[in-house]
Amino acid sequence: MNHGTRTKLVGLLLFVFIMGLGGSITAFAQVDFSGEWAPRFYEDQPERGPGPELGDYLGLPVNDAARMRADTWKASYLELPEWQCRPHPADYIWRGPSNLTISKEEDPLTREIVAWHANWLRNPEDDRMVYMDGRPHPPADAPHSWFGFSTGKWEGDMLTVTITHLKEGYIRRNGMARSDKATVTEHWLRHGNVLTVAVIVTDPVYLTEPFIRTTDYELDLHQHVPPYPCEMVDEVERTKGSVPSWMPGTNPYLHEFADKHGLPFEATRGGAETMYPEYRKKLEKMTPATPRPAQTASKTP
Repeated sequence: MNHGTRTKLVGLLLFVFIMGLGGSITAFAQVDFSGEWAPRFYEDQPERGPGPELGDYLGLPVNDAARMRADTWKASYLELPEWQCRPHPADYIWRGPSNLTISKEEDPLTREIVAWHANWLRNPEDDRMVYMDGRPHPPADAPHSWFGFSTGKWEGDMLTVTITHLKEGYIRRNGMARSDKATVTEHWLRHGNVLTVAVIVTDPVYLTEPFIRTTDYELDLHQHVPPYPCEMVDEVERTKGSVPSWMPGTNPYLHEFADKHGLPFEATRGGAETMYPEYRKKLEKMTPATPRPAQTASKTP
């Protein structure tokens, strides 16, 4: 082998090595989230199980419009046929009592990830896609859905997801609404067998500041989630056209949360200041709630 051939061969091997190293760096940055993920029910158990208590707005940066929506909400609203099979919205479903399956979709030629699929109920209509191919979000007047439109980008080992075009939903399952004008940012992080998702909701209608919460899942190699078909039924007999709700100022249950836990009622009304540690100083100066006489609610369903 002459000197010129040897030089070309060394250069080729060096190029292959550098390209291989670059490919390894790229692959390292793209963490694999695919797998079967089980919720940690012992974390935030009320949210993931029976639901939060009525009147508990602590830690929510809500305004008066949001409080009015929650104050006039009845749990029997969920018995209406149009609500029975309604999925949790994309920003709340992480807190839903459901196991999670994440899979990736790759380009058959480049092997680059073009989309992530997240599914909590294993039904085709419940498949949420996070597009990774750089496509733009639809125009503002495009149709909205429960899962909205999601695009993702890598920031080191973290996947950042932007969600738009959401139908109206909720940030807590006690009537605390989230409007269809909200946008959501998610950060997916994997640490070994633990998946942590930070969800940031910005809502110009019902929130005075962005609302942030994190949720954890744990990898479960033995998990298999079967399909969960849903069928609507008449659960309660009620007058045609009636909608369960409280008239403003008539909900007898709003003080129960404060009374049960000995909290000042004012604090349970939420607001941005209740999110921060400094609020504890103000809380210490408030008068705790005293048990109120039991109230009889209306028999209207």
